[in-house]
Amino acid sequence: MQKLGLIPRLIIAIVAGILIGFFFPQWFGNLLYTVSEIFGQLLMFVVPLIILGFIIPGLAELAESPGKLLGATAGLAYLTTVVMGTVAFFVGMSVIPALAPELMVIDEEAGLSQYLEIEIAPIIDVMTALVTAFVFGLGAHALRRRNNTSVLFNFMDEVREVTRMVIRKLIIPFLPLYIAGIFANMAAEGVVFETLAVFGPLFVLVIALQIAFLMVYFVIASRISPENPPFQSLKKMLPAYTTALGTVSSAATMPVTLQSAKTLNVEEDIPDFTVPLCATIHLTGSTIALVLSAVTVYVMQIGTPALSEFIPFILLLALVMIGAPGVPGGAVMAALGVMQVTLGFSEAHLALMIALYMGQDPFGTACNVTGDGGIAIMINKLAQKLKAKKNTEPESSTA
Repeated sequence: MQKLGLIPRLIIAIVAGILIGFFFPQWFGNLLYTVSEIFGQLLMFVVPLIILGFIIPGLAELAESPGKLLGATAGLAYLTTVVMGTVAFFVGMSVIPALAPELMVIDEEAGLSQYLEIEIAPIIDVMTALVTAFVFGLGAHALRRRNNTSVLFNFMDEVREVTRMVIRKLIIPFLPLYIAGIFANMAAEGVVFETLAVFGPLFVLVIALQIAFLMVYFVIASRISPENPPFQSLKKMLPAYTTALGTVSSAATMPVTLQSAKTLNVEEDIPDFTVPLCATIHLTGSTIALVLSAVTVYVMQIGTPALSEFIPFILLLALVMIGAPGVPGGAVMAALGVMQVTLGFSEAHLALMIALYMGQDPFGTACNVTGDGGIAIMINKLAQKLKAKKNTEPESSTA
């Protein structure tokens, strides 16, 4: 099983869970569901650690970049993510209710039960973790700019590495077992086929919106920098897109993204600055997938969401994406706490979000790294203007 990719293993887990829920003895289903629920408790325990371990050093590392270009790159990445998250909400609300027009009727008495209930309380609640992460992340950022070092950053950087190991060695390998238990319970409750009926159309919708975003984004970039025609620029970034489909990681794709971005009509050092930075702060494709998946789960199991409920989710999501772990599914893991706080998602809702998102993760990552090329084009134009302004300043003062 380890030789298979994560997505094939998740597909196998979903099929196995459905078969267990329908055809296996109930004691077997209850056993699987017990293990799944205990794993779910462990997952909720790790969520605040992910928030602290990735946001604090992620914010602190921004101190390594030049001021104006740093602010412009981070601001552009954040604005793009928020705008596309909002667009994804409206697109989802215009399409998803037609796919799932009514709330699913769940027969909880027919569902599976646990043989053993274990509560693993997180060391800190999610909202407190978010506030703490931003406070200490900005503090570590200031300390690194002042002293070129920070004990807090070094400590949290090691926390980040430990959390990455937990995700890679524990969460991701056992995730299929967790998903299998969730789908076995859904099969027992009689709602599994209603859920699966939404999967295919949702994937098509996500990928279509991501491609539309990239086309519009590079058209905007070409208006700012006419020497970079949109479709030629997209073609130059195609190796990064296809590589990301296989690696499912912006960090792992970075060498190819860097090489592709340098074929654009930009100065040599611009991709060296923007690509590593955007690998951790620009996750527009992942945000599109997360928002559309969240709208789907909300419509299917809670009701009709309002924009006022999703705006806080989108704003926080764009921030939480900073430093999201460079492993498959890292974006959804980092976003679990935000969904829990802003949308009121339960553990079952979060499990469904993981299942919905994981199948789309390669395309979200591919959209992320391709969009980095558009940011490089726009930041290159800003850098040229700043350089031209600097070169004219001595003449102005002499005059």
